[in-house]
Amino acid sequence: MEFIHFILNLLKDPLAALTQFINDNGTLTYGLLFLIIFAETGLVVMPLLPGDSLLFAVGVLAAPATGGKIDITFVIPLLICAALIGDNVNYFIGKYFSDFIKSKDKILFLKREHITKTEEFYEKNGGQTVIMARFIPIVRTVAPFVAGAGSMKYPKYIAFCIIGAILWVTGITLLGYFLGNNEWVKTNFEKVVLGIVLVSILPMIIGVMKAKFFPNNNNNIA
Repeated sequence: MEFIHFILNLLKDPLAALTQFINDNGTLTYGLLFLIIFAETGLVVMPLLPGDSLLFAVGVLAAPATGGKIDITFVIPLLICAALIGDNVNYFIGKYFSDFIKSKDKILFLKREHITKTEEFYEKNGGQTVIMARFIPIVRTVAPFVAGAGSMKYPKYIAFCIIGAILWVTGITLLGYFLGNNEWVKTNFEKVVLGIVLVSILPMIIGVMKAKFFPNNNNNIA
């Protein structure tokens, strides 16, 4: 129950929750961050864990202006590894269960047509889809699973997966690191997190709208 309470606090205010965890547990924070990023990217049943907002908070806490509570040179490679390991676990779970998945109309929140549409989207847009999916909450959790269950070959997948993980972790963490010196950001962190979430889900909203109003357009995965 305590862990669930912590995760809820992390979703609500990642900066405050992380600060408290660091004060209570010190270097164990790195293990926690690794596990959260791994689970958010590697377990298809964990799409609601914090991703973008967590990385931004990590960057803020690593900034000198906030006391440098986290080592930026250590945490970025660590979380890139967590994202990559998570993606690969997710991909191979999807690949292992691909025949079973395709034999069912729906498993959990995944429909068979989602896999078919995603395969078509991958075929049309190439591996860059893997990179784009990395920046969209929920989609980045589902995309590796569907890529494994679909027809995307591993060598092609892993190349774009590495690029996406590096861009995602480094970009958002450094954004928090440099904006951590901004007084407005420190006093309005909840608004900043909300803005990050809104920007992150914007492509998904656009995709849903396109699917609704332009149903003949196959360039969506919704």
